[in-house]
Amino acid sequence: MLIAFNKPSGVLSQFTSDGSPNRTLAEFDFPKNVYPIGRLDADSEGLLLLSDEPAWNERLLHPRHAHEREYWAQVEKIPSPEVLKKLGKGILIQGRKTLPCRAWLLEPQPEIAARVPPIRFRKSVPDCWIGLELIEGKNRQVRKMTAAIGHPTLRLLRVRIGNFWLGDLPAGQFKILDEHERRLIDSKDLKR
Repeated sequence: MLIAFNKPSGVLSQFTSDGSPNRTLAEFDFPKNVYPIGRLDADSEGLLLLSDEPAWNERLLHPRHAHEREYWAQVEKIPSPEVLKKLGKGILIQGRKTLPCRAWLLEPQPEIAARVPPIRFRKSVPDCWIGLELIEGKNRQVRKMTAAIGHPTLRLLRVRIGNFWLGDLPAGQFKILDEHERRLIDSKDLKR
């Protein structure tokens, strides 16, 4: 079984509490014996996969398979094309350069429901949404990358893995994927 979950902010990508005030996956009534494939930090939102099939873990997370993941990041200020190009070439974070990625300004800017709790808002500092397509997923990588270029992330959503899009699945809801959707997850032939 492979499940797509729209993880809300404030939820850990695990079933047991870590002692923090964050909620856990145990609150969402998933089928028995599923576990998360990869992670999204508690502040991040969007597509989290769960499965009872161990093979998915290796297929989706091992770097040699290079599964693309698309994130939308709401960042402070409007990054220039030059800054986005620099981001795409890879950024040095804690002595390690990230792999090249695709980074772009989302046009038109998406209309996304407000987050609970709301993001930090500053009248004098504009914000915008950028897209990032990565094949690696280190701990808090997108947040570290955008901070390193001077555009801290205010809100982060994972919207796609492989060819499978989160779409309009409501926050806090999940769906069991059918065979076609499972193939989309594992597909590397992206249709743009």
